[in-house]
Amino acid sequence: ACSSSSSSGGGDEEVRRARAVAALADPDTAPATIFDKILSREIPAKVVHEDEKCLAFRDVSPQERDGLTQLSKARDDQAALLGHLLLTAGRIGAAECPGGFRLVVNDGPDGCQSVYHLHVHVIGGRPLGWPPG
Repeated sequence: ACSSSSSSGGGDEEVRRARAVAALADPDTAPATIFDKILSREIPAKVVHEDEKCLAFRDVSPQERDGLTQLSKARDDQAALLGHLLLTAGRIGAAECPGGFRLVVNDGPDGCQSVYHLHVHVIGGRPLGWPPG
């Protein structure tokens, strides 16, 4: 199953949360994120894929349907790691959303990044509009 997102409902709240988180601290010195806690198994998750570089799990708060989120096991920005995440997300998206999907990486407060840990969203399960957002 895939995460479907819509432009209505919750969007303004997500923008507000992203800006609040961005104002709190430097992402490199901030306390552990929810993703850090999922990676350390402090918080349980329904894992759909794991390898030495990434973990993909069902979103606990999808926009509309069961969702997938994929995140790295490293905190630093590495081109090879992002490439691995995108390739893995594409494979999972093709398996979970055979009718098509979108990969999303939110960055910064204007991009609605509310968790400062490199991660990729797999969104699909219905026709997606364009432009996004």
